[in-house]
Amino acid sequence: MNMEKNKRIAVIYKSAYGTTKRYAEWIADELDAELMEYKTVSSSLLGEYDIIVYGGGLYASGILGADLVAKRHCENIVLFTVGLANPAKTDYTEIMEKSGLTEGAGVFHLRGGIDYKKLNLVHKGMMAMMKKMSIDKKSYEELNSEERAFVDTYGGKVDFTDKGAIAPLIEYVRSLQNKEQHR
Repeated sequence: MNMEKNKRIAVIYKSAYGTTKRYAEWIADELDAELMEYKTVSSSLLGEYDIIVYGGGLYASGILGADLVAKRHCENIVLFTVGLANPAKTDYTEIMEKSGLTEGAGVFHLRGGIDYKKLNLVHKGMMAMMKKMSIDKKSYEELNSEERAFVDTYGGKVDFTDKGAIAPLIEYVRSLQNKEQHR
């Protein structure tokens, strides 16, 4: 393993239930990068890397650990989010703004999963509230495909993680890496 290459890219993640961690592990492996958990990272450490790939789970309150990315301790920051909704059908503008971030190049949304048995009390309450506030007010026929998927999996376990979904992120990071090597 090339130590110089490893020091150039860091993959950092904050995961509550494991799907963001799984994506981070896949990404770090593909990029031969150093993998770190959010709670072990200091801002001074970030300056040692040319490229930071940060992953955080999506919640109604924002992106887990987004403060680390918003502070811009590195010139090349790539962000990936992991949530239950289908990224192809979801508008992330509001949640990105809540986190102090904007959509654009270097932002990738990936689909995770959920196991209701593993949710803490607060997250169980949030999911119940979401169901009650938006979905329970409609008949099943009135629900869109995302809402139907939510109802169909509510209270159970579902895993949408897909290693193939990281391909565009990997390609983007490699393009940044090529730019860094030509400086």
